[in-house]
Amino acid sequence: MAGPLLRSLWSNTTRRSFSSSQSPHLKSRFSLSSLRAFSAASASTAAAGAPSSSLDPNRLRNVAVIAHVDHGKTTLMDRILRQCGADIPHERAMDSINLERERGITISSKVTSVFWKDNELNMVDTPGHADFGGEVERVVGMVEGAILVVDAGEGPLAQTKFVLAKALKYGLRPILLLNKVDRPSVSEERCDEVESLVFDLFANLGATEEQLDFPVLYASAKEGWASSTFTKEPPADAKNMSQLLDAVVKYVPPPKADLDEPFLMLVSMMEKDFYLGRILTGRVSSGVVRVGDKISGLRQTETGSSEKIEEAKVVKLMKKKGTTIVSIDAAGAGDIICMAGLTAPSIGHTVASVEVTTALPAVELDPPTISMTFGVNDSPLAGRDGTQLTGGKIGDRLLAEAETNLAINVIPGLSESFEVQGRGELQLGILIENMRREGFELSVSPPKVMYKTENKQKLEPIEEVIIEINEEHVGSVMEALSHRRAEVTDMGPVPGNDGRTRLTLTCPSRGLVGYRCVFSSDTRGTGFMHRAFLRYEKYRGPLGNVRKGVLVSMGYGTITSHSLMGLEARGTLFVSPGLDSYDGMIIGEHSRDTDLDVNPVKAKELTNIRSANKDENVKLSPPRLMTLEEAIGYVASDELIEVTPKRIRLRKRCLDVTKRKSQSKRAKD
Repeated sequence: MAGPLLRSLWSNTTRRSFSSSQSPHLKSRFSLSSLRAFSAASASTAAAGAPSSSLDPNRLRNVAVIAHVDHGKTTLMDRILRQCGADIPHERAMDSINLERERGITISSKVTSVFWKDNELNMVDTPGHADFGGEVERVVGMVEGAILVVDAGEGPLAQTKFVLAKALKYGLRPILLLNKVDRPSVSEERCDEVESLVFDLFANLGATEEQLDFPVLYASAKEGWASSTFTKEPPADAKNMSQLLDAVVKYVPPPKADLDEPFLMLVSMMEKDFYLGRILTGRVSSGVVRVGDKISGLRQTETGSSEKIEEAKVVKLMKKKGTTIVSIDAAGAGDIICMAGLTAPSIGHTVASVEVTTALPAVELDPPTISMTFGVNDSPLAGRDGTQLTGGKIGDRLLAEAETNLAINVIPGLSESFEVQGRGELQLGILIENMRREGFELSVSPPKVMYKTENKQKLEPIEEVIIEINEEHVGSVMEALSHRRAEVTDMGPVPGNDGRTRLTLTCPSRGLVGYRCVFSSDTRGTGFMHRAFLRYEKYRGPLGNVRKGVLVSMGYGTITSHSLMGLEARGTLFVSPGLDSYDGMIIGEHSRDTDLDVNPVKAKELTNIRSANKDENVKLSPPRLMTLEEAIGYVASDELIEVTPKRIRLRKRCLDVTKRKSQSKRAKD
């Protein structure tokens, strides 16, 4: 009787310590003596008998929530948590990163668990944006089922195809959830049409007969209900998520696992804590693990063999329940847990009992499609805003990011520079923004596409683009995309939206770099554009003229309004009076296709003659302020982005105007 009582007291104590903290990171602190006492109690309980019924894998259901961006995954997770009694402190409770809350998108996958009718459901919330597809790839192998959320108004889009292909590849049988059916434009006929489109998508992706027989539910995550039949307004006693949770228990099989085998776990997520060190998250493939057990870290070598990288003890086992993290004394096969105690293993490695010598196969990720070069900020204004300035610190930060995010590769280069490879400019932009907030100063090159060569033929990444725009904007959008080597594959009206047109295109990744802000301007903010990697195809040739020249400063000092007044007619300005400038800094966009060197620091000459016009009468148009993502898509190959905690500046790679002119002459010759 002492074992269950001790576990109960331990669980209640740790639950209170975790729930008292609102931080997404682990903040609990335990004394060494408490950990030793708890480990000894766990060991004595284990020796007393067989594993507890709480370790039975038949009571578990591991489910991922997958969908296109903005189709309602995170809102659905909020309603499920609330339905199962979790305390939700705010909307989008699963989005724990500051940038996720600011931008309203999910950046990284997160795991939580809820209890429903004697079953424990491990739910995985995944990102919907194509740039974060690596987050979906590495967690879809942890689950036995998936909830495919599709907007009943928009239907399946580009990222829906991507995430569904990954789920089908792992043999999952998704549950189709048509969300946002409470909208006035959504009818039962429209839901039937979307269901047919999803069925066609399943068939095109090579689904089996069992996967094609997917269950369908209708929901309004915003209103907090799900139904097995189409309805706009369910009865008051059915306005909840019960039918969805019942469907998960019914259609998602329990994990096939053996508690008697040696302990094995593939690491799928990793985070760091100042007190506990590395916290490894993954699904237990077999066996049972307890606090105090001796375990080892394994990894596969390039030759395919396995090697041991570390041996240690389990210091702590944890599990996220609702929005809090609680400590557990043991975990069995099929469960998704967090573990502390090892210092070397990372994502893709195997944690196992000491007698195990073979590592589990790592998850295969799609290759990166673009790369950028990160280097030390060497501009004349370097060191004014940031605290992390050296190449060594930049390299350590990038390597730490690559350790926790397998979709990013970091390759050291020359002169304290690092080539960072990723899935898109948004993913790399999030990395740069995080580094900015940590006090880093760095210079970043424009993104370059990762080409392939097969059979002596140059191949480039092609993306599928789905666009919804008003009819009057079709001409300008198609003209802009034609310069970017896009090809239209389908075009037609948007069902239920008069005056709207949907375009489906294939376009090289290099052609889409920097196009999103141009698209927003062309459509006056009324258009929607979704993109996802499709395949590698033959190189489509050089792009057309997609950008004008720039205004380049050739003076060092403070920018004056007197000087900018004369430059306004030359193009669009990026700066305002009072900011600092230096030779080679880009201060605006030229109205022509060539670059123009200007002096923005020229002051008004003083005379002893009274003037009726004073500097206070100068009226300038508001400058065009670029966000980090816009700057990444704007810069040309001979330019760099200077990133500091307070400023984002554009500059020429070569600051000296004389050297730039001589280089351009040599290039022409």
